[in-house]
Amino acid sequence: MKQIVQPLSGGPVIVLDVPCPVTGPTEVLVRTACSVISPGTERMVTSLAQSSLLAKARARPDQVRQVIKKARTEGISATRQVVAGRLASDLPLGYSAAGLVLEVGRAVTGIRPGQLVATGGAGKANHAEFQAVPALLCAPVPDPVSPEDAAFTTIASIALHGLRIAEAGPGSKVVVVGLGLIGQLAARLAMASGCDVAGIDPAPYPREVAARTGALVLDERGDETTEQVLAWSRGRGADAVLVCAAGTSPDAVMRVPALCRDRAAVVIVGDVGLRLRRTPFYERELSLRFARSYGPGRYDPSYEEQGIDYPAGQVRWSEGRNFEAVLDLLAAGRLAVSDLVTHTYDIGEAGAAYRLIESRAEPYLAIRIGYPGAADREGPVRVHEPAAGQPASRAGTGGTGPDTGIGLAGAGAFATGTLLPALRAAGFRRMIAVASASGLTATRAAQRHQFERAMAGADQLLTDPGVAALVIATPHDSHADLTARALRSGRHVWCEKPLALSEDELDEVNAAWRESGRVLAVGFNRRWSPAVRAARAALERVSGPRLVVYRIAAGPVAERHWYHDPRQGGRLRGEVCHFIDTAQALVDSPVEDVSAVSGGGLGGPADDAALALRFADGSLAAIGYGSAVPTAGKERVEVHAGAHRLVIDDFRSVELDGRQLWKGRQDKGHRALAAAFLAALSGGRPLPTEDMIATMRATLRAAASVTAVGGMPAPRAAAEPVLAADTAPADTAPADTAPADTAPADTRWPEPVLSDYE
Repeated sequence: MKQIVQPLSGGPVIVLDVPCPVTGPTEVLVRTACSVISPGTERMVTSLAQSSLLAKARARPDQVRQVIKKARTEGISATRQVVAGRLASDLPLGYSAAGLVLEVGRAVTGIRPGQLVATGGAGKANHAEFQAVPALLCAPVPDPVSPEDAAFTTIASIALHGLRIAEAGPGSKVVVVGLGLIGQLAARLAMASGCDVAGIDPAPYPREVAARTGALVLDERGDETTEQVLAWSRGRGADAVLVCAAGTSPDAVMRVPALCRDRAAVVIVGDVGLRLRRTPFYERELSLRFARSYGPGRYDPSYEEQGIDYPAGQVRWSEGRNFEAVLDLLAAGRLAVSDLVTHTYDIGEAGAAYRLIESRAEPYLAIRIGYPGAADREGPVRVHEPAAGQPASRAGTGGTGPDTGIGLAGAGAFATGTLLPALRAAGFRRMIAVASASGLTATRAAQRHQFERAMAGADQLLTDPGVAALVIATPHDSHADLTARALRSGRHVWCEKPLALSEDELDEVNAAWRESGRVLAVGFNRRWSPAVRAARAALERVSGPRLVVYRIAAGPVAERHWYHDPRQGGRLRGEVCHFIDTAQALVDSPVEDVSAVSGGGLGGPADDAALALRFADGSLAAIGYGSAVPTAGKERVEVHAGAHRLVIDDFRSVELDGRQLWKGRQDKGHRALAAAFLAALSGGRPLPTEDMIATMRATLRAAASVTAVGGMPAPRAAAEPVLAADTAPADTAPADTAPADTAPADTRWPEPVLSDYE
């Protein structure tokens, strides 16, 4: 399918061929009939992406601070890798569209295939031939509303939400500052609600369009305009002002107090400068309010991603119900939008649309994108031909050793910035296919990392005859199912941690691995790091139980980070498993018992946890995991064995009794694990899969021991060994490979969280 994107590294807007997106359980797959460019919003996004690095830094000082912080703790090389990876990605454009429903997720109600729906959501209701959109951001279109008019629904909901926040009812005097597309819609919605409207804009064309609806339209001429507004409002001033202008200057907002009556409402709808002076607002006791997008539910993962609606009695006008209100107004003929369309382009001509917005060569308001072609929903996108000397992938050509055909499920920053370089460095030569839920990231990953084709969703990888080994870097809640199915389909698997989120899932994976006879690697890379290898070699000469004290300062993650999605298992299951595995490798004995407490129930950070482990040989480990900002290195490990004390300092150095055993560039073992994976596929030393499964089981039991009441451990039955008695631990000796750079962070643009526990 075709999709319009803006490369974050700069350059013009482009149209890419990408796989059709995959529908999640709370999503709806829509074939797009029409979408509408929001010129102000999309021009702001494209202008920032096309600006210099210095301009980007000035626009987002919060991201600059995160980059500086990461450079101090992780080093310049790792930070440069993260930034380069983010700039190599693309931003999908568009957020307001309409189309025909093709399929619905299993948790979706109220929407059925064949319906015409209006869709919304940045990153979801994109300018693309197909969209996978949250069901609560889809609204069935009533007769006789056309797809072309319905495509305005989300943009109009922004204006409607601003009007609701203003609390302006019939007879209210409402001033709209800025008569771009959203300002035009705000004026029309206010009049449809019984308000009297005055619109102010310095440009003649938007004033001309607004005047046709019956609004009072005014040029911005300072005191003269103020006098006109006062005369229109019988000398009192406006009851509400909606600022729909855009720009960095605060002049538009500072102009507002003179237009207002005492105690009026001022609603900021557009992205305007806000260097304000207190006195003009104070003297009139104005209420300054901000409209957040389309209404309640915006940016709430439980609403948009998990499909949990708000009760209408508590939140009457959620964003989805605002969609319905706009559509009802369109159906009743009380809101007209078709005359706002100034230009129409097919998706293949999208570049011309954005050049018009950038150049402002002629007046424009709404720009409509059409989708005339019959897009291919099913097939993969061919990106590269096989490398010279290698056959095209077909049945029976999965390959072995370095020629093992690699399929990658998940094309996020960690997969493309760390896993793929590690696999290449280890010697893997055949990159067959990459899949992602959106399709866009898969296409870009295929282009940049020489995969033959890009696919939508991991299921297609499980039937691709060229894929002999599947690398899984998808959301955590999909790991166990994908791993078990891939093993049973006869494929080798590298699964990023966590391997599973429950013991039932882990049992299923374990059974699939044993039945398949295939190689299973888990992304517990630290046991392969040079630091741990040096420590293990030194500890081999010391007998007796050991005490491991492991301190981790992981740093906080943003409130909306996916780690806080309960479906993904949280940081204990997703990150602390790394440290349990490292402790097990240093002790070299099975985990026999584990317990944990968390800080959330006592008023402390919910991500903080303390774990205690007992091993079969009598060794103990204490793991302290904190979400505090690291100031003295993120990880420090002390191992006490007899009279000896060994220290691993953030995987940069190892000391035994004060004597340095190893020092080097920070290396957490990703490339060495990739080399060990290749060796196992080539018939060499087997991986310690038993130990890695035991690590995951210990992690899950630690998580189970934490309750929501005070973070206290739940009662447990008699201790049951984590590693069953009938299974002996496998050889844990890692492959001998060169150090690698540290893993880049998991970041999200435009609000990244620089946390690198992969």
